[in-house]
Amino acid sequence: MKIAKAIIVDPAQNQVFGLGAVTLSLFVFAYSTRFGPISILLYYGLWLPLVLVDYRRVLGPYTRYGWIFAFAAVCFLSSFWSAAPATSLRASIQYLTHIVCALVAMRVLAPQTLSRGAMMGCALVLVYSLLVGSYHYDPIDGRYSFVGAFSSKNQLGLYASLGVLFAFTTCFVFRARGLWLVLSACAGIISAYSLMASQSATSVITTAAIILLAGGMQVMVRVPPRQRRHLLVACVLVAIGGATFALQSGAMDAVLGAFGKDTTLTGRTYLWQQGIESAAASPGLGVGYQGYWVPGFPEAERLWDDFFIASRSGFHFHNTYIETMVETGVVGTVFLALVLLRTAAGHSRRLLVLDRSPDAALFCAVTALLIIRSFVEIDVMHPYHVGSFLLYFAAGRLTLAQRQPNPATASSRGRPRRELPQIRVGLG
Repeated sequence: MKIAKAIIVDPAQNQVFGLGAVTLSLFVFAYSTRFGPISILLYYGLWLPLVLVDYRRVLGPYTRYGWIFAFAAVCFLSSFWSAAPATSLRASIQYLTHIVCALVAMRVLAPQTLSRGAMMGCALVLVYSLLVGSYHYDPIDGRYSFVGAFSSKNQLGLYASLGVLFAFTTCFVFRARGLWLVLSACAGIISAYSLMASQSATSVITTAAIILLAGGMQVMVRVPPRQRRHLLVACVLVAIGGATFALQSGAMDAVLGAFGKDTTLTGRTYLWQQGIESAAASPGLGVGYQGYWVPGFPEAERLWDDFFIASRSGFHFHNTYIETMVETGVVGTVFLALVLLRTAAGHSRRLLVLDRSPDAALFCAVTALLIIRSFVEIDVMHPYHVGSFLLYFAAGRLTLAQRQPNPATASSRGRPRRELPQIRVGLG
C-alpha cells in the first residue's frame, strides 16, 4: 500500500492528520501527570517520526532558529552549576525536545489547522474535566474551586481561555462556515462555562482583554496598511489611559473582590517578594533550571509549608520572569524575554504591513495572551505545556517567508499542484 507524503507533511493537504495530532497533543499537555509517561511517548510519536518521512520539509533551515533555542541552551548548560544537576539535566532535555516538536508541527501545519485543532483539543480537555467534576479547597482564601481533572483552577482556566480564543479565531479570523461554525459555537460555550466555573480571576480578566484585542485586530485589518499604525498608536494610548483610570478609581480592586481576591492576589505578592530575594542571591546564572522547587531544599520546603502544598510539586512563583531569574539568572531571563518580545513584534509587524494576514492575527492574539499571563503564571518555560508549545510554534512561523499575493502570478494558481513523493507501507 502506498501513502502520499502530502497527507502527512503538506500543510495544504494534511488537515485530517493535523487536527488529530494537535487535539491529542493538547490532551497530553493537560493530563500527562494523570496518564503518566505513556502519554508523553504518544506526544513524541505524533511529531518526531515526521522527520523520517521528509526531513528537508520537516526540519527546514535550522540555522535560523538560534534565537529560538537560546533559552533552552541556557537551561541545558545550567545543569553544570545547578543545585540539583540531575533534575536540571533531565528537565532541560525534555524542554529542548519539546521545542523541536513544536517546530516540527510549525513546519507541517497550516495556521488554520492549528486553530481548529487547538479549539477541538481545548474542548476535549474541558469536557473531560467537566465529567470528572472535582473541586479543590484553597486554604489561602478559604473557598472551594472547580478544578475538574486538574490540580489547580488556574490550569483549568488556561485551557478555558485558550478554548474561547481559538473558537474566536476559527470563527472570525479564518471565517468558519457550516460545520466548523457550529463546532466553534459549541467549543466557545463549553470554554466560557468552564472559565466561569473555574473562578480564576487571572484567566477571566486575560480572556476578556484578549478577545477585545482580537476583535480590534479584525477591525484594524479592514483599514489600509498605511493607516493601521496611526490607529494602533491611538488604541494603545486609549488603553493606557483606560488602565490608569481603572487603577486610580479602584476598578481593579472591585474586579478582584468579585472573585474573592485582595490586593495581595491570594499571597502572590508575598511569593514574588520571596522570589526576588532568592534571585538576588545568585543573579547571574541562577540556581539551575528547575533546581529550586526540589524536595528537601530548605527554602522550597518553607514555601510549600507556608502555602499548604502537601504534594511538594506543581508550585512556583506565579511570575515567569521571577521564576526564570531564580532558575537561570539574568542570562536566561533575557533570552526568554527575547523570544516573547521578538515573536510578538514580528507578528505585529506582519499584521500592520500585509493587506490581510489571518496568520498574523492568530499569532498576535496567542502571544499577547501568553505575555499578559507571564506576569502571573509560568506558561512558557516548562516542557509538555500548551503555553510553551504555542509560543515556539508562533516563533518558528517568523522564520518562514510570508509574501503578499502577486497579481502577476495569479494566473499560475490554476496549474496542477506538484505532488510530493509517496512512501510505501507494507507487510513483508
